[in-house]
Amino acid sequence: MAYHNGSIPHRALFIMLCFGMAKSLYTIPLKIFTGKFNSSLDLDLTPLKLIQASGNGLSLASDPAGIVNFLDMVNNLQGDSGRGYYMEMTLGTPGQKLNILVDTGSSNFAVAAAAHPFITHFFNTALSRTYKSTGRGVAVKYTQGNWEGELGNDHVLIPSIAGTLTINIATILSSDGFFLPGVNWQGILGLAYPLLARPDSSVEPFFNSVVQQTGIPDVFSLQMCGAGLSASTTADPTGGSLVMGGVEPTLYSGSMWYTPIKEEWYYQVEVLKLEVGDQNLNLDCKEYNKDKAIVDSGTTLLRLPVNVFSAVVEAISRTSLIQDFTSGFWGGTKLACWLKGETPWRFFPKLSIYLRATNTSQSFKISILPQLYIQPITDVDGTLDCFRFGISSSANGLVIGATVMEGFYVIFDRAEKRVGFAVSRCAVNGGIAVSEISGPFSSADVASDCAAGGLLKEPLLWVISYALVAVCVVVLLILLLLLILPCRHRDRSGEITDESSLVRHRIK
Repeated sequence: MAYHNGSIPHRALFIMLCFGMAKSLYTIPLKIFTGKFNSSLDLDLTPLKLIQASGNGLSLASDPAGIVNFLDMVNNLQGDSGRGYYMEMTLGTPGQKLNILVDTGSSNFAVAAAAHPFITHFFNTALSRTYKSTGRGVAVKYTQGNWEGELGNDHVLIPSIAGTLTINIATILSSDGFFLPGVNWQGILGLAYPLLARPDSSVEPFFNSVVQQTGIPDVFSLQMCGAGLSASTTADPTGGSLVMGGVEPTLYSGSMWYTPIKEEWYYQVEVLKLEVGDQNLNLDCKEYNKDKAIVDSGTTLLRLPVNVFSAVVEAISRTSLIQDFTSGFWGGTKLACWLKGETPWRFFPKLSIYLRATNTSQSFKISILPQLYIQPITDVDGTLDCFRFGISSSANGLVIGATVMEGFYVIFDRAEKRVGFAVSRCAVNGGIAVSEISGPFSSADVASDCAAGGLLKEPLLWVISYALVAVCVVVLLILLLLLILPCRHRDRSGEITDESSLVRHRIK
């Protein structure tokens, strides 16, 4: 969940009248439907065990020399892209169990510490004899929602790690738009770098503490298994897997492809180009990385900079077999509903994202089929199936969110400063693989550096910001003095003439 970015929706409006397919003998029957869907979800988690690194710096789950097999970590997540992926953790002494959202787009470990109408329970710090408050306040604002609270630390027990850890915890005392109806989590696990921690980077993030206290490799991997599942289902979805300290080979097929981490704040990567079907959008590669391109499990959709989003919608509209598609569908305010059993996926093209490889003269592409970006939301009276568009525009950069991540097993190899992608074994819908990966391709036809200009980071960012504010204040004071005490020519009567008035010359 990047700060100021995409969301976990909890309601939707529905829509669309009948429309036809271009150059086809068929029509797609649609009906209008308004209402809400039930997004409640239960939880059933599998315990995890301690792991040990292999000699190459990565812990491979199938390594026979390991103390345990990472297979014990498989399916330790619950959830889906619409409600987020979360795991159970135990906080305090005696232990209190909470479900915690896994988020690679933030860095605070924060849990509800007060009652809220949309959550069933919270972490009661008064009942934990090991909780220690630091007395520091903290506030975090995301694209969807915000919260305020207090920093502290306490013992945390994670099913995958033997022993008890002491972790920085932000206790959420008030929030707005952060906890939503139907979600089954009571906190957020920020897995990004210290630079994003609030109130400042001195607050050690969760995974940094785990690596420091246990000695596991500075690597974790994530599989999200909600591909093609309705976000309104009341049955427990497959969920996914968070493997701390390494890689589980049984979770993916084919080769693993790595892209460098450009900056260590978010997991910022470099996107070289996008294709809709086999059509290159032919945009300047810097457009794709404005103002950053990140991999974020806490963001529901694939979010694209405004110009890129417009180009993608235009290309999909032109490439698909659908005519007269309402703008509300592309804008996310309306859902398309087909008669039950009539899925729209065959009418849409695949979407490909080219990432720079670790060999910077090469690239590889990750492709998602429409089953991932034309997403089932709900059925209506057993007669209609409704879908949303899993891509949105963004004013804060390109975000590879759950829409894309559900197709891949993603490795966050912090030790080697790279993010890896391989086809996920659970990215299958109706027996069909809904993701692809291929390469290498030459990147000679794109700029050597497509990322946005150098990032200003804390504390340098604050220093420069305050310096600029000071300069602006000085300039404004000078202008104000010039307005009040202008250099003026006075006539014999001593009055300011029109010829000497600053106002006149400013208008000119």
